[in-house]
Amino acid sequence: MYSERASRLPDAVVWTNTPTGTGAGRVLPDGCMDLLWHDGRLLVAGPDTHAHLTEGSASSPWAGIRFHPGTAPALLGVPAHELRDRRPDLADLWPAAEVRRATARVNAAADPARGLEDLALRRAAETATPPDPVLRHVVAALDAGRPVAETADELGLSARQLHRRSLTAFGYGPKTLARILRLHRALSLARRGTPFAETATRTGYADQAHLSREVRDLTGLPLGELLAARG
Repeated sequence: MYSERASRLPDAVVWTNTPTGTGAGRVLPDGCMDLLWHDGRLLVAGPDTHAHLTEGSASSPWAGIRFHPGTAPALLGVPAHELRDRRPDLADLWPAAEVRRATARVNAAADPARGLEDLALRRAAETATPPDPVLRHVVAALDAGRPVAETADELGLSARQLHRRSLTAFGYGPKTLARILRLHRALSLARRGTPFAETATRTGYADQAHLSREVRDLTGLPLGELLAARG
């Protein structure tokens, strides 16, 4: 069972999940990064370019704090592109002694999710480098369906500059981020019962076939099967 709530840390969500079935889970790419707790270990979920399949036999609980696109690298101290499509232990990123202390604190908390949130809040307070101020504008513009070139022009950046800053912040270029954000806009409409052809038109796909190809490429499933699996 999955549940989430807004975090005390701005631009973050705290979540817990205890798998109930034996089949593999499917985590869709969303532009975000997560700090994870599982079986007493701390891990990081880097930005995904395609659906991440979880182990089907793992029924022990997970907890996580999910960071809004572009906000995690400054907090974690690692460029997002180094974590793309990866789930490394936090010990691979931070000094061992620091990770031991952090793990002990989270494991000692009455609720691991609250322990993770406290860890993130402490880390944010100690972090001298704030997130890149243009990132919120980039995410908002691309999520509204604005073209990448137009977004770069609005910010006074060249295409190369925007791509470089996007790699550091999101783990991939702005075109990939735009694809992922558009996918979620489309899924939101389709889950509310909007016909697939209308969903495609309203979210900027060329047609329903284009929507279907993008959904299969990014999630690994046809649109109808994906909706049924999450229904």
